Amino acid sequence: MLQSAFSFYRGTAAIMASDLAAGPTTGVDVVSCGDAHISNFGFYASPERELVFDLNDFDEAGVAPWEWDLRRLTASVHIGGRDIGLSEEDCREAVARAAASYQETLREFVQLSAIERYFARADTSEVAKRLGKAGAKTVKKASGKARGRTSEQVLRKLTLRSADGATTIVDQPPVLRHVNHATLEELDGLVAQYRSTVREDIAYLLAQYRLVDFALRVVGVGSVGTRCYLLAFEGPTGDPLFLQAKEAPPSVLTSHGGRPAVIPGDETGASHSEGHRVVAAQRILQANSDPFLGWITGWAGESAQRYRVDYYWRQFRDMKGSIEPDTLDKEQFIAYGGLCAALLARAHGQSPVARVIAGYLGKGERLAEALAGWSAAYADVAESDYDALARAVREGRVPAETGV
Repeated sequence: MLQSAFSFYRGTAAIMASDLAAGPTTGVDVVSCGDAHISNFGFYASPERELVFDLNDFDEAGVAPWEWDLRRLTASVHIGGRDIGLSEEDCREAVARAAASYQETLREFVQLSAIERYFARADTSEVAKRLGKAGAKTVKKASGKARGRTSEQVLRKLTLRSADGATTIVDQPPVLRHVNHATLEELDGLVAQYRSTVREDIAYLLAQYRLVDFALRVVGVGSVGTRCYLLAFEGPTGDPLFLQAKEAPPSVLTSHGGRPAVIPGDETGASHSEGHRVVAAQRILQANSDPFLGWITGWAGESAQRYRVDYYWRQFRDMKGSIEPDTLDKEQFIAYGGLCAALLARAHGQSPVARVIAGYLGKGERLAEALAGWSAAYADVAESDYDALARAVREGRVPAETGV
């Protein structure tokens, strides 16, 4: 988080949720990503093994005012623009274009049937079209890298075969290491619990795989400090499958934004699981979701001091990739912000209140103008917070470890 103001912003969804909670809202709630900044969009594999582009982080998802997601996105556009050296005028233009893209996409989207909205998606060709001829190379490089991220690649890079032929994850401290948090036999019960939360066809497929190893892995900017496990499975022919079990703490929308703790899309009042919350939101907001998504209630700590922890499960590195803002020129960056905003509109368009939002926004330029000014002001706030953190680290008031 100390690398730049943009890196700091990426890891401070909680601070922004607290800031937004203190202000007025439209009172129109949607299933919300909770952390819709421009670095939380990327490539991943659809169930049909095609490469698609969409929102790809739902740790903070929940139910919240639609404008919270949009403000999180446009502020990230302004801060990201500063980070790559754009002028203030260019940053404001990028935000205005993103706001207009959200507005126009949602207005067009609500004219479709609910089924048509549900199946709408963006693939690599749509991303390339948005970024133009010059950006095609960037898209090709990013998508090519994503296509190479498969279980077979993980097998080659992160594992080895022991003398008896078993697959073993190789320790790479401090990022990846074995721990004694559980035995494989204890984890078999958690795997069974996980299988009960996936679709029947996936559960049937998973029944053919056996867990052979697991290790603790450090992840993310905003996720550092939460537990994440890499789990290695083998199929009947020795084929690999790697899953990730990631801790799911309460969403910042609840802990700092004051929003109710609910499972998106569930109006039954069922008992709340944070892992279920993440999975439900991802299934609703993404055009195509990982079929291996599931959740468990497990534990943390060693056997004598274990306590309850919620996790969600997903495939590990299944053709996942991203477009880094610092690889884009001004026009490409502005177009990229517009693409992300359009995909956010598609996600919000799954909520029944989408027509209300579209009607509220209308067709004028007031949204773009308002968000351009607000995002510039919030970028100043985020940079001030970043400077305060950097100063506290320099003065020794906040411990920090660098070079990891």
